[in-house]
Amino acid sequence: MAERNNVQVTPVQIEEQRSWMAQVRDMKERPRTYHIVTYGCQMNAHDSEKLAGMLEEMGLQPAEAREEADFVLFNTCCVRDNAERRALGNVTWLKEVRKQRPNLMIGVCGCMVQEPGMAEKLMKQYRFVDLAFGTSNLYRFPELFARAIEQRRPLVDVEEEDSIAEGLPVRRLRRDAAYLTIMYGCDNFCSYCIVPYVRGRERSRRMEDILREAQGLKDSGVKEIMLLGQNVNSYGKGSGTDFPTLLREIDALGIERIRFMTSHPKDLSDELIQAMADCRHVLPQFHLPVQSGNNEILRQMNRQYTREVYLNRVRSLREAVPGIGLSTDIIVGYPGETEAQFEDTLSLVDEVGYDSAFTFIYSPRTGTRAAGLPGQIPGEISTARIQRLIALQEKRQRERMARFMDQTERVLVEGLSKRSDRQVSGKGEHGISITFTGDETDIGQIVSVRITGQKNNTLLGERIQLA
Repeated sequence: MAERNNVQVTPVQIEEQRSWMAQVRDMKERPRTYHIVTYGCQMNAHDSEKLAGMLEEMGLQPAEAREEADFVLFNTCCVRDNAERRALGNVTWLKEVRKQRPNLMIGVCGCMVQEPGMAEKLMKQYRFVDLAFGTSNLYRFPELFARAIEQRRPLVDVEEEDSIAEGLPVRRLRRDAAYLTIMYGCDNFCSYCIVPYVRGRERSRRMEDILREAQGLKDSGVKEIMLLGQNVNSYGKGSGTDFPTLLREIDALGIERIRFMTSHPKDLSDELIQAMADCRHVLPQFHLPVQSGNNEILRQMNRQYTREVYLNRVRSLREAVPGIGLSTDIIVGYPGETEAQFEDTLSLVDEVGYDSAFTFIYSPRTGTRAAGLPGQIPGEISTARIQRLIALQEKRQRERMARFMDQTERVLVEGLSKRSDRQVSGKGEHGISITFTGDETDIGQIVSVRITGQKNNTLLGERIQLA
């Protein structure tokens, strides 16, 4: 992959986009409502918050359902094949809706559009799409949207510059919790992963910009922030600062709860582990993707650590932060994976004892090195392996969750329980969902809860009054 240019978007360029927002707002014939469909990770979710912020600056209002919206925007993911197929399937579904509503505008953006060759495919096979743009030019959405409305013909715009844009409007999904991106892109080039090709090379936001945004979130009443990056551990590389320093600076602001993801094991330093132990507001939770428990598979994946190094980092985390909640990502069925190598993954999962794990069957991504490797694993073998992995993880998860019995967790209530409007649920300090008796007045509050039981992957509790 040719190295892409990193560009700090200037204040003048942001003002140009605000001019485009005003132009759209003044148009007599334009969409009045919007609906964004988001696929993929927290980074995509936060991108959708920015897109929604820009749309509302342009005078559009959110529609509850995409069938009711004048403009539907699909913010896509291409990390796995099924996410891409789901997105394209739903885009196709809207083609039928437009037969009844010819003025409906359809947009597609995000990682899938940035994928090499996808923009051309969209325009050739999905001619009813009005607007398509990638990840690198998200800040130019107002201009692209205005041009698409004016031209009344499909518009595709994909850039190769990896920009950092400050000062975009944001419509946050929650008032009590917020995403805060600290860096973009990835330099690791794991052999199975397309992220560096669609999100670009690593680039970090300036610390002063991050701290200013974090302070603003605190002042607005946000109780929890989630720091985001493809690899937060490498924040600031080459700039004279680093992630542990940033974490300490944000902790000093006094925001009640701080989380972060995702971390790469090869960049997990002793300094970061010590910062987690020292910082009062950083929650005792760590997402540390392992991907495989076998050294040869890890080497082929270009993960740049061994099983032994990973387990050492886990021990260091647990020594520094007793009771820390650990979660991970695991891929099964990587090309050439033998039964013995898969057994190594099972034994690592058994040894670590994760609070939760996101498990996936390997999905070939065109353009990545692993896609062309021999020894692609048959689907039935991968399916059988992941079923065994899930069964083991569920067993270990139940065992790990037992440590919370009769313990107190402070829960940030996210909403009513899906099963009962007399119960609420939210995340505890260790990242586990906890359900207890409550009502809508609890939403957005931090409540102390005594754990009384567990069910599947959630804990059950009862509120307590602290003296």
